[in-house]
Amino acid sequence: MQVKHFNTGLYDANSYLINEKVLVDTGMNTEGLVTEIGKNIDIKNLELIILTHCHYDHTASALEIARLSGAKIAIHKDDAPLLKNDNVSAAALFGYKAPSIEPDILLSKGDRIPIGNDEELEVIHTPGHTPGGICLYESNSKGLFSGDTVFPNGSIGRTDFEGGNRSQLTESINKLVQLDVETLYPGHGEVTSNDVNKHIGFSLRMSKSIL
Repeated sequence: MQVKHFNTGLYDANSYLINEKVLVDTGMNTEGLVTEIGKNIDIKNLELIILTHCHYDHTASALEIARLSGAKIAIHKDDAPLLKNDNVSAAALFGYKAPSIEPDILLSKGDRIPIGNDEELEVIHTPGHTPGGICLYESNSKGLFSGDTVFPNGSIGRTDFEGGNRSQLTESINKLVQLDVETLYPGHGEVTSNDVNKHIGFSLRMSKSIL
């Protein structure tokens, strides 16, 4: 699996270009992201945008990137209706209106998304940060795109936003500790391949400790 990591702003989520055809999350800086994508591929080669959850810092540029590329937009079915909600999407927190995104694909747990090279992403439903938050696991490379569920060094997603639930987040992280993960691609922060399973274990303990 070939992954390019982009971050184009202080509060922006990470974006990941996978196998030159799939984009995970878009952040808020459309111009910056288009520039970064253009350094790697013709943007019209992009086929799919996967949103790990409905929060504005992960989704704001999705409509424009989809318009420029023709790519379809996918998100978990439980977060799809929340994309347009100013409060649940956290758009109001950033001083914006929520984007009017109509996703092309509604994801469910266990779905498998082909990404080329005989590889696929498994959709793991990980509610807690948002009702329809997901992580994406690629078994060949043992890579995990964790959205805002877990981060390096035992950090976890916030649950104090509308739609958050700490006990659900703990249950979700418990799913992740069952995986064999070699590389963590978090929604914020640095990508790491340093003893990732231990990082996720720390996240589980952190979540349990503050229930």
